Amino acid sequence: QVQLVESGGGLVQPGGSLRLSCAASGLSFSTYWMSWVRQAPGKGLEWVSVINSSGGTTIYADSVKGRFTISRDNAKVTLYLQMNSLKPEDTAVYYCAASLTKASATRLQYPYRGQGTQVSVSS
Repeated sequence: QVQLVESGGGLVQPGGSLRLSCAASGLSFSTYWMSWVRQAPGKGLEWVSVINSSGGTTIYADSVKGRFTISRDNAKVTLYLQMNSLKPEDTAVYYCAASLTKASATRLQYPYRGQGTQVSVSS
């Protein structure tokens, strides 16, 4: 059974930082492209960032470029998202998701996705 379990969310002031983690189990983690996606209240799913299986390629949505950093540790089967300079518009439930190709990742087509962790940015 595949499980993706996110953690690290919370309430932070604008300009603050958070680090999200996603612990994976039940899948061959090192063969998957891994993504972070988010869903703000009343809005659809938004792709945030993706990293390839080895960690050598990372891609970001324009809305987070320069502020967020995606990384992975295949030995620990864990995905990370370091979020700096947070803005109120970053408020959302953040999900990690696995896909076998970059194309699937950017099209929000994931065979596996976690339950999410809430990130709230407010003063």
